[in-house]
Amino acid sequence: MIGNTRITQAMKNKMAELENPFYLYDQETILGQVRRLHRDFPDFEFLYSIKTNPFLPVVKTILGEGLGLDAASLREVEIGVEYGLPKEKILYSAPGKTERDLRGAMDHAILIADSLHELELINKLAGEKGIKLGVGVRVNPDFTMDADHGAAGKFGIDEDQLFAYDFAKLPNIELIGIHVHARSQELHVEVLKKYYANMFALAQKCIDKLGMKMEFINMGGGIGVAYSTENDTDLDTAALGAESAAMLAELRQKLGGVRVIIETGRYAVCTAGYYVTRVVDVKESYGTKFVMVQSTLNGFIRPSLARLIAAYLPEGAVAKGNEPLFTKMDAFDFELLTDETASEKVNLVGNLCTGTDIMAAGITLPKAKVGDILAITKAGSYAYVLTPVQFSSQPAPGQFLLCADGSMIAE
Repeated sequence: MIGNTRITQAMKNKMAELENPFYLYDQETILGQVRRLHRDFPDFEFLYSIKTNPFLPVVKTILGEGLGLDAASLREVEIGVEYGLPKEKILYSAPGKTERDLRGAMDHAILIADSLHELELINKLAGEKGIKLGVGVRVNPDFTMDADHGAAGKFGIDEDQLFAYDFAKLPNIELIGIHVHARSQELHVEVLKKYYANMFALAQKCIDKLGMKMEFINMGGGIGVAYSTENDTDLDTAALGAESAAMLAELRQKLGGVRVIIETGRYAVCTAGYYVTRVVDVKESYGTKFVMVQSTLNGFIRPSLARLIAAYLPEGAVAKGNEPLFTKMDAFDFELLTDETASEKVNLVGNLCTGTDIMAAGITLPKAKVGDILAITKAGSYAYVLTPVQFSSQPAPGQFLLCADGSMIAE
């Protein structure tokens, strides 16, 4: 639950000004998350995964802490450039980059090639400019988070294909780093520790087999968020950082000052974000109480997606995460900002003309009345960006950054 009167009072104040729902991102929480990463991983670099939340006041807050940018599109590269980041602080990694994407980004970001075709295209573009371009390569390695063998996937170049390729055909590029992203939302230190060890071994293999000039190792993301307060435990970043520091020290004895990079994923902003809406109706149907709030599926889609997945599961089955659309069934807390002490079991629904607009079924909330404010937690990452805000032609939710001094910044 929220448990912070500074935040709840800001929600009430802003809702008194507005007619429509909004997202509130708490700057203090964001800074706390980012600074924890710096504290626990002092010898690592971090990239903000801007696709999780590109709201510019949030982006500026995070980049102001010295992070670089994990860019997944040309526009995200441009945001980094507009902020003033140097080329080496923007890593552009996405599958299926077009020639236009590559031309637009090659002077402003380190390109991470996702396929052999993309390597050949970058080589052609570098040749046209008369330069030898340092590029990274995304590898689909011969390991996963869970196994000591690889798996087919749309991302990256299979390890064996990479090592078999004749790079003499690409005289205009130089491989300077590797990137792997095996999985999001990992909460277990031992799993990530083994993954990091495998990554360091892969880097050495790339040097041995390809003669690669290893300037950076991008480990991808994986640092998870404990969505469920009952069933999840926060990742012990201090323990993981300590374990990783020893491995990194050994690696640098061999590779010198290689940059080792971790992408923040949702970690930086997820728990700092709230979706704030209001109750617009309360009704009863055949013994079931319905609390209807404004703009749910078209304001913050992920709770409704969880209910939709539950509707299609066989009885007793457990839904697997499918990031970033779905993490787990009990991922979000719903809090009515009310002094009401009596409670009741309700279905929490939205005001769209679709039966799929259900956020929670059979949950216990304080007795609600029209006009009450409802806040939903963990709405900082993969929230607004995934939501079909144009559905039903209702007003899109606002977005605000709550600053430490109590002021709010809109885009």
